[in-house]
Amino acid sequence: MKVLLIGTGSVGEAIALVAARRPWLEQMVLADFNLDRALEVQNKLGDPTRYPAEKVDARDVANMVALAGKYKVDLIMSAVNCNVNNFIFDAAYEADCRYMDMALGDLGANMGKYLLDRTEKWEKKGLLAIIGMGMDPGVSDIFAKYAEKHLFDEIDEVGIRDGAAMEVKGYPFAPTFSVYDAIEECTDPALVWEQDKGWYNVPPFSDPEIFPFPEGIGHLEVVNVEHDEVALVPRWVKCRKVTFKYALGDLFTNVMNTLKILGLNSYEPIDVKGVSVVPIDVVAALLPDPAKIGPMMTGKTCVGTFVSGWKDGKPRKVYLYQSTDNQQSMKNFGIQAVSLQTGTGPVIAMELLAKGIWQGKGVLGPEAFDPDPYLALMPEYDFPYGMVEM
Repeated sequence: MKVLLIGTGSVGEAIALVAARRPWLEQMVLADFNLDRALEVQNKLGDPTRYPAEKVDARDVANMVALAGKYKVDLIMSAVNCNVNNFIFDAAYEADCRYMDMALGDLGANMGKYLLDRTEKWEKKGLLAIIGMGMDPGVSDIFAKYAEKHLFDEIDEVGIRDGAAMEVKGYPFAPTFSVYDAIEECTDPALVWEQDKGWYNVPPFSDPEIFPFPEGIGHLEVVNVEHDEVALVPRWVKCRKVTFKYALGDLFTNVMNTLKILGLNSYEPIDVKGVSVVPIDVVAALLPDPAKIGPMMTGKTCVGTFVSGWKDGKPRKVYLYQSTDNQQSMKNFGIQAVSLQTGTGPVIAMELLAKGIWQGKGVLGPEAFDPDPYLALMPEYDFPYGMVEM
């Protein structure tokens, strides 16, 4: 398989380094607006032929179509902010390529709408787009599908629950993933889906509960946060309710609330002494780069799917999860845990596409596919999953 990777930030780097160890990958084009960053990742990989580096503008459809044609790629992978996914998606369609991303653009129930509304066009052309195929969304959605297939007769709730016991030394506040994504998710209204109500919004950080995370992470308070699984899971998994809750902590929620109050979460330019400045860009520039903080990080991160319902006439609750230790991820790949966890998710899906195990047409979420071959591959990637009865 030949892949055009749009974006070589911390997660894009993880995708490239994880895929490098798999024989199905023939070539991965490292494309970034910052060519120096793409070259930095290429240098880590040490194979410029298998990993050519190119400058790209993710808002320029013609630019991406030209690169796809130049390298005759099979798949275009978005590893940039989801706000530009529509352009990359359109480029894949024009280039007759498959498409994959790790997050959905837009807000609330409209997340992914631009892409999902075009599924008929993609079907007619015989092309496949897999949307929301990262860690969460992505692996978390596959856990939900696995639970529906194997563990439950009826599902009451699918609840994604994320938590971590991590510290970034030297930084009182340091998001471990995209600063832009963190701010957007935590300042937008959260989304909930119920069978009888459909999608509806609730305040961010609402409805706190204590969740018992495994792997020594412990009991943490989780709260409602806007996330893509709530927009995707109900389309392909039969259940009565879908939620997403994240263990953020008081400092994180206080910072997010302050940014929103001050308008520092805005993408609208403002004039500062004659200079046009985008507020969220200022915040991102002041915070540490998630791609560079791995050596300062310690601890574990855990992403999982809590499912409650009925099996053989009896109530059942389980938590399917994947936990990554930062010390191990730095040792094995030189990448911090959250980036490695997120980047491994789509690479396994790429392998299933490359081998013809996952097939389809149109615009589909991870839940639309058989979860079994995905979970079977996870240990091969040193990416094991666990399950606890609750």
